[in-house]
Amino acid sequence: MKILILEDDRPLADLLETIVAGLFPSASISVLDNVSVATEQWLKQGADLILLDWNLPDGSGLDLVKTVRKEDDSTPLIMISGRSDRDSVVAAAHYGINGYITKPFSVELVRQRLAVLISPEAIARDAEPDLDRLLEASVDAVIQLPTSIDTASVLELMERKQALSPVELVELWSSEVALVTRILDVANSASFQKSGQPVGNIRSAIGTIGVDMALQHALALSLDVSSHLQEQRLATRAKSFIEMVEKVASEARQLAGHLRLDPSEFHSAGLLSRIGELAVLKVMQQYVDGGGTLTDEQIESGLKTWAQAYGNRLKVQWRLPIQLRNLVGAVHMLTRDTTSESALVMRTAALRARGEQNSPECQRLERRLGLDHDE
Repeated sequence: MKILILEDDRPLADLLETIVAGLFPSASISVLDNVSVATEQWLKQGADLILLDWNLPDGSGLDLVKTVRKEDDSTPLIMISGRSDRDSVVAAAHYGINGYITKPFSVELVRQRLAVLISPEAIARDAEPDLDRLLEASVDAVIQLPTSIDTASVLELMERKQALSPVELVELWSSEVALVTRILDVANSASFQKSGQPVGNIRSAIGTIGVDMALQHALALSLDVSSHLQEQRLATRAKSFIEMVEKVASEARQLAGHLRLDPSEFHSAGLLSRIGELAVLKVMQQYVDGGGTLTDEQIESGLKTWAQAYGNRLKVQWRLPIQLRNLVGAVHMLTRDTTSESALVMRTAALRARGEQNSPECQRLERRLGLDHDE
């Protein structure tokens, strides 16, 4: 399934991407902010669903609607606009749109409208029946990690959002790997547009996009029922990975604090250290939802073969700073001639989290950091 989002407000575009990726996990999603580019892409590739704004830098989203409807009267088109007057709604309807949503929109409303337009049968037809082909195809798709965020708790937070600070949300969400990674992704998109500088920790990320937008993404993720791994073996593996990254994050934070380093980025690196494995498990759940049957061997083989590729792809997709990527990489491997204190901290944290504090490697690294073995 190919989905096109035409929206020049990047935070809103990112939120739409979060919603759409949750509803249609296997979709190839393009986010564009230019009518001419979007029109050119549609003429070359087509689309199975288009969400578009009315007012754009180089024209009107209606121009794309007219182009599509000249050749195609079946592709669902959803206009999402700040124009709420009756004349605008009637004009858009005249050209054959399938739905009109006014800004600011609610996450639930967008999900409801899309769920009606795209039938479960169409989603099932789009599912890839072969696990290897699905894993290969999904590497380049928009991936959202499994999450257990409770919708009711997010709604409660939204009711008092005016009194919430980024620091409070960091305290609540610091161990929510899926949400941390998505907010980092969105914040880096916004930060690169404004200053060209990346964001490396969740506190700065929420500060960049704002409390309200962070809550909107949390709500969208909580409503993504496909993120909850229903296959018990996949859920068990995900739980073990989450427990491990939390241990690594905690150890890294403690070590960083002991060495008088800012612990926030080390904590983020710990949480991100198994994103590849979690992404693979999410795709495997998608395969099961589409009617596939998994063997234990397929689960182990898929994780071994694809975890690194998915992890590397996500680091690029989320525009993570090079420093943060290097910290994540140090969790898994470190050359003996590495001199970076930050990398030494992450590798030491990973060994401690695995219970290998008595290993020769961990003792050697602790000595290089100026730590006693029993600290």
